[in-house]
Amino acid sequence: IGSARSRLASISTMKLPFPLLLLSVVTTIHGFQVRSVARLSNPRFGSTLTQKTSRATTSHRSVANQSIQEDDASISSWNRLVSSLPRLSRNGTPDELDMKILSTCIPTMLNLMVVPIVNAVDTFYVGRLRDPLALAAQSAANQCFFTVYFLAAFLPTITAPVVARAIGEKKWDEARDRVCESMFLCNVLGGIGSLILIAFPEQVLRLVLPKSGTTVMAYAVPYLRLRAFGMLPALLSSCGFAAYNGMLNTVTPLKVTLTTNLINMILDPLFIFGIGRGASSTPSSLIISSLQTGFGAAGAAAATSVSEIVSSLIYVRLLIRRKLVQLKRLLKPPSLKALIPLIQGGLAILLRQATLNVAFVCAARRAQALDPSGVSAAAYGITMQIYSLGVVAHLGIQATAASMVSSARATGGDSAGRETADRIFGYGCLLGMVLAVGQYFLLPTITPLFSPLPEVIEAVKGPAAISSFIHLVNGLVFAGEGTLLGLGAFKDLAIITAMGVLCMISCLISPLGKSLNGILLSLAAFNLFQGLAVTLHHVR
Repeated sequence: IGSARSRLASISTMKLPFPLLLLSVVTTIHGFQVRSVARLSNPRFGSTLTQKTSRATTSHRSVANQSIQEDDASISSWNRLVSSLPRLSRNGTPDELDMKILSTCIPTMLNLMVVPIVNAVDTFYVGRLRDPLALAAQSAANQCFFTVYFLAAFLPTITAPVVARAIGEKKWDEARDRVCESMFLCNVLGGIGSLILIAFPEQVLRLVLPKSGTTVMAYAVPYLRLRAFGMLPALLSSCGFAAYNGMLNTVTPLKVTLTTNLINMILDPLFIFGIGRGASSTPSSLIISSLQTGFGAAGAAAATSVSEIVSSLIYVRLLIRRKLVQLKRLLKPPSLKALIPLIQGGLAILLRQATLNVAFVCAARRAQALDPSGVSAAAYGITMQIYSLGVVAHLGIQATAASMVSSARATGGDSAGRETADRIFGYGCLLGMVLAVGQYFLLPTITPLFSPLPEVIEAVKGPAAISSFIHLVNGLVFAGEGTLLGLGAFKDLAIITAMGVLCMISCLISPLGKSLNGILLSLAAFNLFQGLAVTLHHVR
């Protein structure tokens, strides 16, 4: 572990500028052209690579344009790189585009950040049980829950850009139709997913737990069953969040998230440890008895499900007020003709989610099988909790790109969408650098918060250090994925993800996958491929 850290430290000075260096090199090779619906030059830089100059242009501008055209495109590429960086106006404040990005991105990040913080609180309280098997069970059950959840979560993913485009074109009826259709499908798919997890938890957990993991299974089954009650509400909440994100309103979802997750944090210790051991000697129901003595690790799942139910009810109420939801349409099947556009885009995203699930289930299964004590599995779960704190900040960039690129193209055309995407790429790269350095130096302080067990703390050190530097590439990954979502290029995104997953699984089945550090390096390979692919797609 010490040698791994020293190697990471020795190459960190080379990795810090890598995302910007990569963007500069790739844009130099490919010049102005951006792959979108139509390939247009960026008039901001006066390029004439793909458009003829206007006859009304002055001779001075024509000469300047000709000099740029005859150049090897390195100057124009450099200008494009510089334009992607945040800008300040004369009075020292961000310019109009930066203000719009920041006002959308920061609340979205804070909104998404609340969830892993609360999950970290769940892990903190489960860790107070001082049982590595409980932590291993929590990690396995959560992986199984999200494996099923993300098979249906493609609907919220495509809802935000669709709603943003409809609102940008002032088509409010179309926006309402898409939201209602997405929520109806969430009801259907969420109900099916919940029934599967409640009725067949052992079979689902076998996706992650090896045959020797019978002890962990005893902890994981009740956890997964209680967590399953939050499946359908979580999908409805995600659709509500996506609808508000499509309206570029990120403050309201933040208020909802803070309220419901505060409920989660209050219920965690009550459900895990109980409200009073042996408080009553009279016979009581199973639920009352469990509340008195606590559900153990499964109490964290119960608290989360309650908070998600509350969140879904709030979102439905708010969307009804906004006239974006009609209650009768949430239970009435829409016509097949209305569903076709949603299904066409959804199938590509579903393929992407399925391939991601395969990769992360394989990684979790590898971690669970490393040792029977549960220490490695607990360390893997804690590492992913720490890593996810940074990932949600990147997800804020992704959500911002998906909404703003789609909205900018609807109101200002391809050039406006391209300018917005370039700037968001710049913010993504800067964010990746900050997160990588911040997480690495905060690890000695953060890690003991998740478990008091010395063996678990020691096992976390190496993988958590590796995950820190993955954020350097994530700046490109999530900005690029959000741009593809905003363009509606769902098929391209699915293909890129599938190829990245093949890269990750190849690493996992190699000798690299036989250690916890190797599993995290496999994840790094996946993200590196994703970063290269989405950047090349963007600058083509």
